[in-house]
Amino acid sequence: MTFELHERLAADTFLVTDLTLCRVLLMNDRRFPWLILVPRRAGLRDFDDVAGAEKADFHAEIDLASAVLREAVAAEKMNVAALGNMVPQLHVHVIARFAGDAAWPSPVWGAGQAEPYQPDEAKGLVARLSAAFRG
Repeated sequence: MTFELHERLAADTFLVTDLTLCRVLLMNDRRFPWLILVPRRAGLRDFDDVAGAEKADFHAEIDLASAVLREAVAAEKMNVAALGNMVPQLHVHVIARFAGDAAWPSPVWGAGQAEPYQPDEAKGLVARLSAAFRG
């Protein structure tokens, strides 16, 4: 079985980069700077499905994504969550939050309608994030 990105994740995101374990995606909602990390392993649904030998890499990549996004957008707070209720493929949300954002202080889920990035805006943010991951 080979890794395939779930169709909903593919439809709602832009590719930022591939790390050692995870694919890093930018959620197409300009209201919330929001990365999604998806381990590139087939059949994973939950954290405990990640192989023991890869758990440290998984957590390190979540930490890296948090640091990169915080720096890129000057986030006041970072939210990290893995729900998987709508998309069964294991993925982790890394969301930059601000006291004045559209959902503050509540979670971002169910807060209004997504506001897609303009093409140039998305391209620019993806380029900045990708460069930051390359270090």
